[in-house]
Order: sequence, then C-alpha cells, then structure tokens
Amino acid sequence: MPKVPAVTGSEVIHALEKVGFQVVRQKGIYVRMQHEDGRVVTIPVHAGKNVGRGLLRKILRDAKMTREEFIDLL
Repeated sequence: MPKVPAVTGSEVIHALEKVGFQVVRQKGIYVRMQHEDGRVVTIPVHAGKNVGRGLLRKILRDAKMTREEFIDLL
C-alpha cells in the first residue's frame, strides 16, 4: 500500500471535488465539504503548509476513500 503523499489543504479540496464533494461552508481556516450521500469532511487550509499525514488519513476515512483512490485523484 503506498504512503499517503504530503499535500496542502487546497489540493485535498480539489481532489474531493472531483468525486462529488462540495464546499458547504468555511469558518476561518476550516473548510467543510459534503457529498450528496451525506458524507462530511472538514479540511484545514493553512497557506503554504501541508496537511499532516494522520489528519489526511482521518479525512480519507471520513470520505470513505482508500489511499489508492485519493492518489489517483491528485
């Protein structure tokens, strides 16, 4: 299984938009995204900083995606 790559919050948002997630709201640095079927994820967007690997794994778990599916979207 490949490692989760280092990506920024903006890259995560663009990848999730490709599979049907939409930005619902933003409060400060946190962007809340929701899928049509009800899945919800929250992504921190720090300018120029990567999302931590553990947090990215949690986001993928909430989005019900595998690492391979996410890497293919990048």
